[in-house]
Amino acid sequence: MKQASKIERVHEAVGVFNDAESLQAALDDLQTHGFMRHELSILAGDKAVKEKLGHIYSRVEDAEDDAAAPRTIFVPNETMGEAEGAAIGLPLYIAAVTATGIVVASGGTILSAIIAATAAGAAGAAIGGIFANIIAEHHADYIQDQIDKGGLLLWVHLRSSDLEKTAKEILSKHGAHDVHLHEIPLYG
Repeated sequence: MKQASKIERVHEAVGVFNDAESLQAALDDLQTHGFMRHELSILAGDKAVKEKLGHIYSRVEDAEDDAAAPRTIFVPNETMGEAEGAAIGLPLYIAAVTATGIVVASGGTILSAIIAATAAGAAGAAIGGIFANIIAEHHADYIQDQIDKGGLLLWVHLRSSDLEKTAKEILSKHGAHDVHLHEIPLYG
């Protein structure tokens, strides 16, 4: 006889922010007060939501207490800056090293290698700059799309009831609205 799967309940604090800066401040404060990064999640983008659920949310409030809502981590501005830097730096490096290698292998002078590395590096950086802009625009579009739908939704997993008050206070302190607690089923 097959045993029915046990339904566990997950306790969470929920809040909606009007801007990314307030959300980031709340995330930082929550982590300072002992919440782990993996206990903090935001609503995934429309593409992930549509793939998982077959529809998108027209208002963020519709997702607040939906256990099936796909989640992701919030990517702060400094991490976006690092990604943009890598998008520029990697093509620059590859182009400069490749050009230098070709010039040296063909018997060119050090001056020729420096000129080739500089020119190729500049071209690589330009290509990387295009990638960096794409990354930045995608992130900005995601943030703006969520704000247009009512705000940036943050779920805070509460590993114990002792954390409920702390989480709610921090969310409210940083300007979240519709701050509340809920339980969602976690099927195991």
